Amino acid sequence: MSASKLFEPYTLGAVTLTNRIAMAPLTRNRAAAGFVPSPLAVEYYGQRASAGLLITEASQISQQGQGYQDTPGIYSSEQVAGWRKVTDRVHARGGHIYIQLWHVGRISHTSLQPNHGAPVAPSAIRASTKTFVNGAFTDVSEPRALDLGEIPGIIDAYRHAAANAMLAGFDGVEIHGANGYLLDQFAKDGTNRRTDAYGGAIESRARLILEVSKAVSEEIGAARTGIRLSPVTPANDVSDSNPQPLFDYIVDGLNALKLVYIHVIEGATGGPRDIAPFDYASLRKRFSGTYIANNGYDLKLANDTLNHDRADLIAFGKLFISNPDLVERLKLGAPLNDFDKATFYGGGAKGYTDYPALAQAAAK
Repeated sequence: MSASKLFEPYTLGAVTLTNRIAMAPLTRNRAAAGFVPSPLAVEYYGQRASAGLLITEASQISQQGQGYQDTPGIYSSEQVAGWRKVTDRVHARGGHIYIQLWHVGRISHTSLQPNHGAPVAPSAIRASTKTFVNGAFTDVSEPRALDLGEIPGIIDAYRHAAANAMLAGFDGVEIHGANGYLLDQFAKDGTNRRTDAYGGAIESRARLILEVSKAVSEEIGAARTGIRLSPVTPANDVSDSNPQPLFDYIVDGLNALKLVYIHVIEGATGGPRDIAPFDYASLRKRFSGTYIANNGYDLKLANDTLNHDRADLIAFGKLFISNPDLVERLKLGAPLNDFDKATFYGGGAKGYTDYPALAQAAAK
């Protein structure tokens, strides 16, 4: 049995996690009709309940917030009921689970939007990237800039989604403020060319992410509210000319709100960690809550990071796709299942709930 800090209990807000391993949000595009989590999702998350903290796939706060086919929502009563089955299964197996709240902004397609309208964004700048619709990767649609009068409605949608998350039995929510989606688009100057109260200076570009965080934490409590950030990732054609002062300011604001955690993607999402200079230790020092480190972590790097107090929890992503019992495998130093990239997005049980646990593999 390993003595690694990774397997020690950890107190996160009002709950005690059984270990310091988080399962990162992983988009799988398998929602049922009405963008409701399917029975397969109940099994999928239940299989992975040994993680200290499960963070669900990103779930849209409204139809406007959707950017990919068959992603689940958290804005209808049917979706709440579907997620309740997931949380019940995870809790029955001793786990804890947060839902990630999502508005994709410009990373969408007219076929997914209300009345086939244009996706919304801080500014009418089309992203050089693709989305997943009709079973294929397709160029995103041209967005329109949000009117100033529309922004309070988006904040209210986050608030409503957070309230629904509590009805669905989640232990908390993670606001998706990363990877070039709406809140990240507002924060970064490569995607925000506004000249009103939400554009220009750092304080104005950071305004929406902080207002959403305040609204959500007021609705469900700061001890149940976390947020994901990605200071330097180029994901979804997003960039900022000077990210360090921007994210230092954002984290100062989040710290003042007393959010329970920041979940930081260090480097390029799913890519190199050293893509651009950035002082992540500055964020760690500025934030008095939990720091979840993410991107490219293996057991060795995770242990080194925890032992040197550079993070409190470590998030693993793709490894959880193919290893439902990742915690046990890491603890025992057991071999890991390879993942099948062809089944990442869309489909059924294959590549979703059929990866074997150690006990299953030994029985074959």
